[in-house]
Amino acid sequence: MSIVCVTGQMAAGKNYVSSLFEEQGFVSLDLDLVAHEAILLCTPEILAVFGDEAKKRGIVLLNADGTLNRRALGQIVFSDKNLLARQEAIVYPKIIELTEKFIGENSGKSIILNATVLYKTPELLKKCEKIYFVKANLLKRLVRAKKRDRMPARHILARFRNQKNLFDEYSLAAKEFNIPIEIIKN
Repeated sequence: MSIVCVTGQMAAGKNYVSSLFEEQGFVSLDLDLVAHEAILLCTPEILAVFGDEAKKRGIVLLNADGTLNRRALGQIVFSDKNLLARQEAIVYPKIIELTEKFIGENSGKSIILNATVLYKTPELLKKCEKIYFVKANLLKRLVRAKKRDRMPARHILARFRNQKNLFDEYSLAAKEFNIPIEIIKN
């Protein structure tokens, strides 16, 4: 069994690279989807923490069906690093729990952790034998993100700005935990 991290900036091609590993017999966990589940499970706490900020900005955090509007939450948390850190403090413990459950359920298998910011959860990153950092140029990423997420370009670019030092963060973590890192250009 081995666990590897496939990472990179938004819309760099992490899912495509993960699918290539799956063709080789790996099982893959998309931590974006895990984060969505964690956010759903943490919705009451998120509403309590960010409700006033949303009102102040005229942002509605709940969809008509009562579920949390993740894009509306993203408008808040991706605009301020302190707000993002507050959201991460709520959601990351649940992400770690759900990921460790997946790893336990797939013991004996080779696993891909497909995650943009796995370095922020050292408990999980330390389990990885290798980091594959997927890179793509800015224009290609913008076109992919616009097509996939149907968000305004300014919101996508704000997320890109938040991830501008992502490779540096992974390089530091790789060095700290003695994990080899390889760049894959996509």
